Amino acid sequence: MFSRRTHGFTLIELLLVVAIVGVLAAVALPKFATTRQRGFRTSGVADLSNLIIQQERFYSETGRYGTIADSAALRLRLSPRNTGLVITLAGARVGSDGFSATVAIPGNQTCGVFVGIAPRPTGMPSSTGVSRPVCWP
Repeated sequence: MFSRRTHGFTLIELLLVVAIVGVLAAVALPKFATTRQRGFRTSGVADLSNLIIQQERFYSETGRYGTIADSAALRLRLSPRNTGLVITLAGARVGSDGFSATVAIPGNQTCGVFVGIAPRPTGMPSSTGVSRPVCWP
């Protein structure tokens, strides 16, 4: 009697493993993309919350809200990949009665906030309250 010893995998076993890995990847990748986008939105909201804190500190020191030109004094640092910070001042005495700000996040989305009598950023949901950062598509 001959005893046959096999080493390695057969082609069928290998194809079966590749098919299983493919199915698992097809299920996991959309979930990963959704989770990643949620992370970008969270970092955008955090950036705007930090901006509000720095703006209030700047206001208590100078009597007005800061602009992008004041970013060194505001100590503004956006999260990586967040770009396009825009600050718009409002009020009779410009910069003393409020500001609105937006930041662009990956995925063609925008996060924004408004404080005081500043107008809402374009596209911001109308149900959003003052000093509440939100993101929208």
